Amino acid sequence: MTAERTPTHYVHGMAGPVVIVPGRIAAWLERHADLNSVRVSSRGLDAEADAVLVALRVAALAWRGAATGSQQPAEPEVTGSSRQWMTTSQAGTRLGITDRAVRLAIQERRLPAENVDGRWRITNEDLAHFTAAKKAA
Repeated sequence: MTAERTPTHYVHGMAGPVVIVPGRIAAWLERHADLNSVRVSSRGLDAEADAVLVALRVAALAWRGAATGSQQPAEPEVTGSSRQWMTTSQAGTRLGITDRAVRLAIQERRLPAENVDGRWRITNEDLAHFTAAKKAA
């Protein structure tokens, strides 16, 4: 378990401050803040912004590949099964908690999940984010 980090842990240099963004956070921004759309729609407007957005994309891909085995985020499937999606029971087994605790985390919006045909589906990436966030707390 790591100690909780404050914003000052990520800001470096006071003359020209820069922010260090971990790969997991870059992947989280891509998934939940639609960072890819921003990168594509603003391409060519500012060279430095382009470089930073591409760097965030590279960091997100690297983290996603290491954490989930795939560089692309999973898309929900209406029918059939997928190795990228898991049920609340499967997620609970991987986390060492009950499926009820997984559903509670989903209800409290701590664990993103898709409701497909009345069943919760959780991606490997969201489970990795959830696990890393718990370790960081």
